[in-house]
Amino acid sequence: MKKVKRGGGWPAVWYTLGKAREVGGIARLWKAMRSKNTCKTCALGMGGQAGGMVNESGHFPEVCKKSLQAMVADMQGAIQDKFFETYSIPQLQAFSPRELEHCGRLTTPLVADGSSQHYRPISWNEALTRIADKLKQTAPSETFWYASGRSSNEAGFILQLFARLYGTNHVNNCSYYCHQASGVGLTSAVGVGTATITLEDLDKSDLIFVIGGNPASNHPRLLRTLAHARRRGARIIVINPVVETGMVNFAVPSDVRSLLFGSEIASLYVQPHIGGDLALLAGIAKRIDELGATDTAFLTEHCQGWEAYAESLRQLTWEEITAKSGVEQDTIEEIARQVAASKSTVFSWTMGITHHLHGVQNVQAIANLALMRGMVGREGAGLLPIRGHSNVQGMGSVGVTPALKNQVLEQLQSRFGVQVPSDKGLDTMACMEAAGAGAMKFGFCLGGNLYGSNPDANFAAHALGQLDMLVYLSTTLNTGHAHGLGRETIVLPVLARDEEPEPTTQESMFSFVRYSDGGPRRHQGPRSEVEILAEMARRVLPADGPIDWNEMARTGTIRQAIGAVIPGWEQIATMDKSRREFYITGRRLSHVPFPTPDGKARLHVHELPALAVGEEQLRLMTVRSEGQFNTVVYEEYDLYRGQDRRDVILVHPDDLARLGIKTGTRVTAQSEVGSISVQARAYDDIRPGNALMYYPEANVLVPRHCDPASKTPAFKNVLVRLVPAARDATAGDNGDGEAVELPVSASRGNMRAC
Repeated sequence: MKKVKRGGGWPAVWYTLGKAREVGGIARLWKAMRSKNTCKTCALGMGGQAGGMVNESGHFPEVCKKSLQAMVADMQGAIQDKFFETYSIPQLQAFSPRELEHCGRLTTPLVADGSSQHYRPISWNEALTRIADKLKQTAPSETFWYASGRSSNEAGFILQLFARLYGTNHVNNCSYYCHQASGVGLTSAVGVGTATITLEDLDKSDLIFVIGGNPASNHPRLLRTLAHARRRGARIIVINPVVETGMVNFAVPSDVRSLLFGSEIASLYVQPHIGGDLALLAGIAKRIDELGATDTAFLTEHCQGWEAYAESLRQLTWEEITAKSGVEQDTIEEIARQVAASKSTVFSWTMGITHHLHGVQNVQAIANLALMRGMVGREGAGLLPIRGHSNVQGMGSVGVTPALKNQVLEQLQSRFGVQVPSDKGLDTMACMEAAGAGAMKFGFCLGGNLYGSNPDANFAAHALGQLDMLVYLSTTLNTGHAHGLGRETIVLPVLARDEEPEPTTQESMFSFVRYSDGGPRRHQGPRSEVEILAEMARRVLPADGPIDWNEMARTGTIRQAIGAVIPGWEQIATMDKSRREFYITGRRLSHVPFPTPDGKARLHVHELPALAVGEEQLRLMTVRSEGQFNTVVYEEYDLYRGQDRRDVILVHPDDLARLGIKTGTRVTAQSEVGSISVQARAYDDIRPGNALMYYPEANVLVPRHCDPASKTPAFKNVLVRLVPAARDATAGDNGDGEAVELPVSASRGNMRAC
């Protein structure tokens, strides 16, 4: 498959028209996209009361393939009951992630247990009765509650409230597997665990870092902002072991000039080794210090730890920095001079920074660099973790976490007259480990794909398989429904965001709370998440308890509670009347002092990790494709990397030659926890010594090692070795490196554990 020369552009336009045909025409898709609901995909905060395709700055039109893909998936027809009679669970396990997503909408509750190899449709009453009976028979400490970013703030709040009144703090969300390191690192540095800027600040900056990410594929709307920044003269430094097409040149479809001629994105593209970011950031900071470009007055007045950090930089040698980063000193010099010359710098990053055993330290190192130049606490400059899902940040804000902040805990108990558990709740990985050890009996998943988002896929299947009951709330099928099964698994079909009977809210990565109107349901059968959770609480908790769950089933009532309980969210209580969307107070750091106990930011000293790799090993990063959103795969091909299938490992030609492997050869990729049959392909755009595979299929190779501070797994730094393997016909390979068509019940492009 030929790789495109730029991201976006006419291919995106033709793709949009093709998707429109799938759902009955461009007018129908346009109406759906323009409804007053927050975008279902990335966390840029699109839509809301300004209508779909409008960003937080009011710019229209703003649209990307990710939002189109999610909308078209929700506009699918219903899966018929006979589907589950036809396809057994073992057959579903042979489906690729894309095939499962394209089976259609779930519209009736399903149950699978040891008595059958098939899912069986059941009534809502039977499903909820089964769940309630199991919860009444289970100790709260043997249950865990998980939420993805697809759900609303209202659903998240009522989920954690129900779980805590039931008796457990084992409440967590998908951020533990993505940006938890950002929250922990930022809080330790500047006192706020979210972005310190708003979208408008990017329009005022003259230098923007994009570190460890590929927004062109995963957050395409951000590319309009980056393209316009370059057009007005700002510099953009991209740091990534892989040269990503869209981060070099991107054609913004909503900008005629950009659509016709493309827009340059990166003004400087730097390729460290996987795991070399901490050393690279330290090198930039060291050179800033040597140039005398630090903001000494700012550091003295508003920061702690500068003296110790400066001394650590001066003790570092350039030999250590270049060896542990993989970046030449001349390149580091160029970066440092651009930072020194900048008046307003924004540092942004994604999971290439957080998915490491030292992810929190990576984030702290970025904050160190910003603080050295006084680039936090004023307009046009600051720190920006680029979040993946449209409300993952909101889930954390409204309490879907193992531990509530003290003020939230006090307000919650005071507001409702309740006492919540005082024991320590478990994070996501700790819940999985407990399940694997037999210490968990019940799991509840509000959206997402817990199985698909876990490292060590074989262990994930084992751990979930130890549960007596596992409950999923979903709109469509995913790999979790096929592989992540408890002894009894119940799937409850839910409404999409733009089908909700009452308004809901979502929080963007800029801490902007948007208001979604909901809309007419597309299918009979699915229910609102809030309605389901309230009904479960009515069935499980004492009838004479302090909460009126009939009233709490109304999203307006929940917003009143959120406004009273969550600091900075007071305005949500009046949104039903005002329809006024708002920034959460106390998040944007446009001035000092900092929201820390002493009002000062803190710099941190780190030891630089070695780039561990054996002679026959490669450092592997797992990534998403251009036709994918999180664990959801919409297309098997990857247009931007020129790949026509997903069962591949992309390796630099020099490494293939060193290992004696020809491009197109079938190999077994092996790590300390698993192995998988893939096709090795030469890929010039990756830094030698490193490799790339697609997530979530490659999760079978990812160990369960976590950053000790954030409990985030190291999806971006896995040591693997490649062993030539016999041709595997079941993988869809005809021996010439070309994909062949397989039946729908077979694995087309699907990776298999060996």
